Amino acid sequence: MPRIAFIGAGSVVFTRNLSSDILLTPALQESVISLMDIDAGRLAQARDLVQALIDRRGLKATVVASTDRREAVRDADYVITTFQQGGLEAYALDIDIPRKYGVEQCVGDTLGPGGVFRGLRTIPVLLDLCEDLDDVAPDALILNYVNPMAANCWAIERGTGRPHVGLCHSVQGTSEMLAQWVGVPYEDVVFRCAGINHQAFFLEFRRGAEDLYPHIFEAAERPEIYGAEPVRIDMMKHFGYFVTESSGHASEYVPFFRKTAAMVNEELVPRFTNPHDHWFDFGRTGGYLRHCIERLDYAQKEFQALISGEIPPPGERGHEYGSYIIEAMETNHPARINGNVPNYDLIPNLPYGCCVEVPCLVDGNGIQPTRVDDYPVQLAALNRTNINVQELIVEAALTGDVEAVYHAVTLDPLTSAVCTLPQIRAMVRELLEAQARWLPQFRA
Repeated sequence: MPRIAFIGAGSVVFTRNLSSDILLTPALQESVISLMDIDAGRLAQARDLVQALIDRRGLKATVVASTDRREAVRDADYVITTFQQGGLEAYALDIDIPRKYGVEQCVGDTLGPGGVFRGLRTIPVLLDLCEDLDDVAPDALILNYVNPMAANCWAIERGTGRPHVGLCHSVQGTSEMLAQWVGVPYEDVVFRCAGINHQAFFLEFRRGAEDLYPHIFEAAERPEIYGAEPVRIDMMKHFGYFVTESSGHASEYVPFFRKTAAMVNEELVPRFTNPHDHWFDFGRTGGYLRHCIERLDYAQKEFQALISGEIPPPGERGHEYGSYIIEAMETNHPARINGNVPNYDLIPNLPYGCCVEVPCLVDGNGIQPTRVDDYPVQLAALNRTNINVQELIVEAALTGDVEAVYHAVTLDPLTSAVCTLPQIRAMVRELLEAQARWLPQFRA
């Protein structure tokens, strides 16, 4: 049975969901699950939760826990990364400081100043982890769930060359949503999706030979649907294809929607016509940060209820790819995923070596990505504006070149739509100073 390590096991949602998925997979029900977190209290809670899942289901799996990362990954076959370097304290700085300069981020974990600095904090930790794996688990596959996904995976490849795949749930969630829009059972849908993480596009969406895109365009005219996804629908109308990431999040990666606070609050947010939908708030600046803070207490209560047996554990596997990858590699029964992998001629009109999100076959041979030859030119052009920033994040993180940090934020599509060059330099300087404790490789 495989040994599966979680780095950042104190991440309540990921540890619960991914561990539950693994333990619901017959081929993995005798696995060793090794948990690691720097917070001993949260680590103990995570261990108790996984043990409760094992006990309640009467399984032979084993759970161990350690605050020592090197020991936690020793002899691991798979390493799942879910940590957040700097926690909510650093995340608040990612949102609050750029806002002073007019940069309105609702999530700020993938691109924008927030995505840049999250990457700069995270990449050194990933590289240190890879060094540990080289020594104590040389054959382990990294399953990375940490954002900014593309920059992190690019840095792993360029900095270490270790086997890895970046995993997200936006393809699964969006494809399920589109199937609902057009009234087609999800199991009948066939789709092809490619691009970069959080900005991949459904190039095909069909039932058998029937193209379902005309029905998606029809559904987009319904007020309740447009009110749930105004940004993605506008992007589809102007670029021809539907993007994977939610409207609030997608609005951060392009220069069209968040130019001023007034534009956000008076033009963008009112398009979300269902104020009971959490994405209504996510459209606002700092919406996801508020969600994370507000959810802390609820998540802790839910955790304890699962441990005590007040609520039952999940009865079905979710749509996260992690357990399906491990199952496919262990059993040689194929699975299809959309994974984030190095662009070695997979999407020829995107930069060689960058991180792309493409369909992949997984079996006993590992992750096998497929090539996308017909990627539309306008979509590649959109992606490249984001890839420019990702490349500079990687350059800065790997070399310690502080000027590359300034260049990354300067070339960000949202920031450059809002700020002057002197303002960008002042903002980056302030971010470097405020986050110095997590960025020892830089001097402001």
